[in-house]
Amino acid sequence: MIFQTIRQQQPLIHCITNYVVANFQANGLLAIGASPVMADDCQEVEEMVAIAQALLINIGTLNDRTKSAMLLAGIKANALGIPVILDPVGVGATTYRKETVRHLLENIQFAVIRCNLGELAAIAGVDWQQKGVDSGQGTIAMEVEATSLAQRYQCIVIVTGERDFITDGKHSQWIAGGHPQMTEVTGTGCLLSAICGAAYSVSHSPYQQLMETLTYYKKAGVLASAFTADIGDFQIAFLNAIHRLSKDGAASCIL
Repeated sequence: MIFQTIRQQQPLIHCITNYVVANFQANGLLAIGASPVMADDCQEVEEMVAIAQALLINIGTLNDRTKSAMLLAGIKANALGIPVILDPVGVGATTYRKETVRHLLENIQFAVIRCNLGELAAIAGVDWQQKGVDSGQGTIAMEVEATSLAQRYQCIVIVTGERDFITDGKHSQWIAGGHPQMTEVTGTGCLLSAICGAAYSVSHSPYQQLMETLTYYKKAGVLASAFTADIGDFQIAFLNAIHRLSKDGAASCIL
């Protein structure tokens, strides 16, 4: 089971991420046995990524300083064969975000793009009404655009929502499950991107292992919801759930 494999191998995941979710991401990676590091200064990111097993680039609270750090770290990771995950948070909200993501995609080879429907639309150039960093509203041929994006950038594309969709440009799969409370607290999507980096780094079959990651991440949401109906406690319950999954595997899903 992929969470157990992550615990066994304890990969170091370098996250250049946003300050809203950094603590939750770090605790979530620790909960499954991975090691987080949140270095984002240009003077150290190349050195730091060189000792990591995966790099996450999350643009949630983007600025010029972190943009430069993302480019340096991503290019270094590519040179060393370290997988890079892109979480284009709110990419459709502003021109600055769109131009930054375009620049990142032009200069870095990503292993995985993990996004929501609105973010996919923005990258694909489909007309869409983004609501801040939330998905927003619009119409998109999601499977077609996600597959096209995977083919264009030669990576795995994951579009998360009520159902998740994953494609490597040749194969694709829908994954159902989860719980509505996962959308009512900040950070669950961002943490998923970090865990995808961990899953990718410990696997010889990334596509299959990422499908399993999405499946059990949704199961963790259901498990967490069984222990609390209070939204303020959900993050704690969710961390407990992924921790149990990493130690006990699928057996911990039995309530």
